[in-house]
Amino acid sequence: QVQLAESGGGLVQPGGSLRLSCQASGPTFRDNIMGWFRQAPGKEREFVAAVTPSGGTLTYADSVKGRFTVSRDNAKNTISLQMDSLTPDDTAIYYCAVRAFGGGDRTKASSYNVWGQGTPVTVSS
Repeated sequence: QVQLAESGGGLVQPGGSLRLSCQASGPTFRDNIMGWFRQAPGKEREFVAAVTPSGGTLTYADSVKGRFTVSRDNAKNTISLQMDSLTPDDTAIYYCAVRAFGGGDRTKASSYNVWGQGTPVTVSS
């Protein structure tokens, strides 16, 4: 069973940057699509980015395209989310997730089977 732990969240001013990391444990990390989602207060969880097992295909939500970069290091069992040009609309709890089995649309939360506990990101002056 894969387990995930996010880190790197915090308070940042508008226009600033943060880098989130997700450490995975378990034997199937390298074989699975990984994703980042976020949930703002009072809103549904939404897709942010996804990366295929090889790291060769990256998918982004339109709202973060050009500002966020997802990557993975299979040797270290980690995925990262570099977030630049942050705005208050990016304030949310950020979760990493793995599609450990099954299929489905990689932009849908229902396609992912294992989730981390989340790390909060607050963008405010």
